[in-house]
Amino acid sequence: MKRTLLFFLLFSSMVTVMAQEYLTKEDINYYSDSICKADEYIKKKCVLDIYYPKEGKCLGTIIWFHGGGLNVGRKEIPSALKDRGYAVVGVDYRLSPKVKAPAYIEDAAAATAWVFNHIKEFGGDPNSIFISGHSAGGYLTLMITLDKSYLNKYHIDANKIAGIIPFSGQAITHFTIRRENGIGALQPTIDKYAPLSFVRADAPPMLLVTGDRELEMYGRYEENAYLARMMKLVGNKTTTLYELQGYNHGMTLFAIPLLWNFVKSINKH
Repeated sequence: MKRTLLFFLLFSSMVTVMAQEYLTKEDINYYSDSICKADEYIKKKCVLDIYYPKEGKCLGTIIWFHGGGLNVGRKEIPSALKDRGYAVVGVDYRLSPKVKAPAYIEDAAAATAWVFNHIKEFGGDPNSIFISGHSAGGYLTLMITLDKSYLNKYHIDANKIAGIIPFSGQAITHFTIRRENGIGALQPTIDKYAPLSFVRADAPPMLLVTGDRELEMYGRYEENAYLARMMKLVGNKTTTLYELQGYNHGMTLFAIPLLWNFVKSINKH
């Protein structure tokens, strides 16, 4: 996709949908009080912020998982996701090496379950929840949606997610998980921690976005291209792949207009 079109989409997406006031509620624990009391790290780290319209219903909700390789980073709500009539949830989660897989995947599922159970309190609809994130956040997005066991723990069907939009997420086992098990960053692995292990025809609509294959981290475009291909082969008809040519791994700002087009197209139906 040409840069000129991306800039047009970017600035068009920043136009405020409606003039209204927004509120932010910060540092909400998404695990139960009993779990937080028993584990100080969970109490401190497993929190989320929610940004939402002060009055009226939300057009939908976007859960955002930050990047950072599963070992650095903190919750955030990207400014390009604000002021659009949507609630936005920025999630913090535990990090390696203080914890190991699947702790951070379980955190992503617990935070998502919290949103499903509480979004009505903020004017949201559980039937219009989208999940996105960059890099490690994209990986978590893929894992808790394609492997239904993580949300099943909370009696939530992952297919209730309206759509997922991972930005440059890993489709094979994440390199930090491989490192935790003594496997090198360039040694590809597909196991129970690989989204590719859970391709299925009935998955929610999915938009895979990566940077330029020649500028991305490792083989990130190729992983996503293979995931898109395998989803098609198993019969899934709602997976789309975009390669942002000319952009490297840090392409989040330029991928967000694609997110908005995807979200609006789903909400329209």
